Amino acid sequence: MSELVRTDLVERIEQLITEAKKRAVVAVNTAMVYTYYEIGRMIVEDEQKGITYASYGKETLKNISKHLVSKFGKGYSVDNLERMRKFYLIYSNSATPLRNSKNLQIKSSNSVEDVNSATPLRNSKSTDLHFTLSWSHYLKLMRIENPDERKFYEIEATENNWSLRELQRQFDSSLYERLVLSRDKEEVKALANKGQIIEKPEDVVKDPYVLEFLGLKELPQYSESELEQRLIDHLQTFLLELGKGFAFVGRQVRFTFDEQHFRVDLVFYNRLLRAFVLIDLKRGTLKHQDLGQMQMYVNYYDRFVKTEDENPTIGILLCTDKSDAMVEITLPKDNNQIFASKYQTYLPSKEELKRLIEENIK
Repeated sequence: MSELVRTDLVERIEQLITEAKKRAVVAVNTAMVYTYYEIGRMIVEDEQKGITYASYGKETLKNISKHLVSKFGKGYSVDNLERMRKFYLIYSNSATPLRNSKNLQIKSSNSVEDVNSATPLRNSKSTDLHFTLSWSHYLKLMRIENPDERKFYEIEATENNWSLRELQRQFDSSLYERLVLSRDKEEVKALANKGQIIEKPEDVVKDPYVLEFLGLKELPQYSESELEQRLIDHLQTFLLELGKGFAFVGRQVRFTFDEQHFRVDLVFYNRLLRAFVLIDLKRGTLKHQDLGQMQMYVNYYDRFVKTEDENPTIGILLCTDKSDAMVEITLPKDNNQIFASKYQTYLPSKEELKRLIEENIK
């Protein structure tokens, strides 16, 4: 018994140390982001003392870089100092600071302060700013020209704890443009200020879904079962594509009704909506029979699976082709449970999506 207690104690101590190391890494990374912001501010303010930027860039930055590299390493090259300058210029003009700041914040009292240790980095002249991502994340974000799009990805990366790779994937798959296409002007504004808000079934549905990670685009033919298997093999990325709040329940989930067996391709649960989400995969053109089948699946879950305190079940048919008119005439007028969306196995063209956005705005 005593040996079991000692083993449990060791495991708890190991967990404590591991978590402490993780927090230390995050704290160091966050401190560096604020430091780079301050360096950028110092460079810009010094530059504004009447020195033209052309001569400043060629001479002063080169001399500063040479000194810093000799003392602190190659992280302070001229190119990196330029990035710090750009970082300050972009975020000193940010009108919407992020919510949920962690550990460090730039305060209007002219200091950068660690909330836990109260150790300041002096001379900041910005309003409150909250940096919650790594420097690598901000290097990616700074390359996004549209300020609203940049703020959207920053909020989503923070709230969903996206790695740099996940942020890159969501940007490459044009998540922002795809969400803009399905929203009115007020909801588009909310995307930039609040990120994606999940309050009703329509909020979790995309059209199209981008499944480029499956590697199917080079195959001339593939079956629905192979599509399903690929999604399971890449479940983590598929969950990222589905969006906020999704948890995987099962595949080919069987239920019996009137002595007949039925199987739902994929079953998820969305904890934000507190509802089951059923997904059926369809190759080719969507037919009205497919919608009828999904209606039956949804009805069954609403009547026999979900609990009284859970919200109505959501059904999503993923297909390669669909007729919006056929979907509209097949489903009830007040439908807010069943949705049909296209999926594509290649990354969308940002230019094409932006053109569609401009057309919709007009």
